[in-house]
This record gives sequence, C-alpha cells and structure tokens, in this order.
Amino acid sequence: MRKINIYFVSAVSGGSDDAPLHMHIIEELSQYGIVLTEHVGDAALAVQGEDGKTDEYIYNRDVEWLVEADLLVAEVTTPSLGVGYEICKAEQHGKMVLCLYRPAPDRKLSAMVAGNPYVQIEHYQARGDLAVLFKGYFLE
Repeated sequence: MRKINIYFVSAVSGGSDDAPLHMHIIEELSQYGIVLTEHVGDAALAVQGEDGKTDEYIYNRDVEWLVEADLLVAEVTTPSLGVGYEICKAEQHGKMVLCLYRPAPDRKLSAMVAGNPYVQIEHYQARGDLAVLFKGYFLE
C-alpha cells in the first residue's frame, strides 16, 4: 500500500513560538504518510528563512509539493497569509484539507476558513490531543 503524501503548513513568521508544536505535528503525521514539508518544523526557519533560496524558488517548489500531495494539513491557530493562500491552492487542485485549530477566548478562526465547507476543521487544546485526532482522521 502506498503511503500518502502530506503537505503540512503553518504560520512560520509570527508563529515561531509554536515551532516545537509544529515539529510534533510533523512527527505525528509521519506515522500516516510522507510529510513533504518537514522543514516547517525547524525553529530557525522563522528567524532566518531558508538559506540561499529565492522567493521564486520557494514558491515553485512548494506549489510542486502541493500538487504532489494527497492531503494538506494546516495549523491555522496563528493567522498567516501564506497558509491561507496554500489552503486556497489545495482547494483549487482538489486536495483534501484538514485544518487544526486551538480555540482560545482571545482569538477567532477566520471566517474564510471556518465558513469554508471544503475544509475539515478539527479543534484541539494540547499536543496529546493530536495523536487521537489523527488516528480518528486517518484510520476510521
């Protein structure tokens, strides 16, 4: 049986405090498929960006990975223009979209995500919730 290709995306700029969480998500997703975007979990990425790569190179590479992916998983707790764009691109290419969101009293999920019937939104509170969430999503 072929492992699925998973495109994971999260807020990198402005979401650097969540880098350990993003790496945990990537590790959990790796149990179910090949995560094409493992580098998103690198804490240094938010500070430095990708060394030696132009914006055009990154855009072309990421769109290629997105087209290759079977599924896009987006951590959408921290708002991000890039994440929203990638969700839209995934929808345009007919990819399944799973959005992960940690609700809190001081934040609200964008209506463009929350109101989109194309995406599946899963709420969670802690890292430990993700194993159960993914098991239900991928195996049931």
